[in-house]
Amino acid sequence: MAKKEKIEKTNAMRQLDSAGIDHDISEYDYDESDLSGEHVAAALGISEEEIFKTLVTHSNTGEYFVFVIPVASELNLKKAASVAGAKKIEMIHVKELLPLTGYVRGGCSPIGMKKHFPTFIDETAVLYNQIYISAGKRGAQIIINGEKLADFIDASFADITA
Repeated sequence: MAKKEKIEKTNAMRQLDSAGIDHDISEYDYDESDLSGEHVAAALGISEEEIFKTLVTHSNTGEYFVFVIPVASELNLKKAASVAGAKKIEMIHVKELLPLTGYVRGGCSPIGMKKHFPTFIDETAVLYNQIYISAGKRGAQIIINGEKLADFIDASFADITA
């Protein structure tokens, strides 16, 4: 009988465990050359609408905002700026991601960042009983109810995709 490896806990997983929030973990083999959410969805055998990516932006005034959107969607920067109350926002450079959030590209979770930033989840998340988000490392996803996630990270639902 094959021995099942114990999942190495991430900060995001530990925070959900500590708060007693229902969630599951799903692991998959990732490809360093293809960190796309579409690849993750295919690896897990789920629809691209149920798996969400975490994007970090900054505004013209230097504030940071986090947006959680379906992997096949694109963030609409005008809608995102509007819901964030900013004049203009843009994506941060990938080199800023780790020092700012504690997470790497392809493993950025909206849970457990170094600092809390205003967070917005695409409104389509409420269409599913559960959604998949990064667990805070490449190769692992947290499966969680979108509304429980929003409550836990103090996020708002909004129409933010193109």
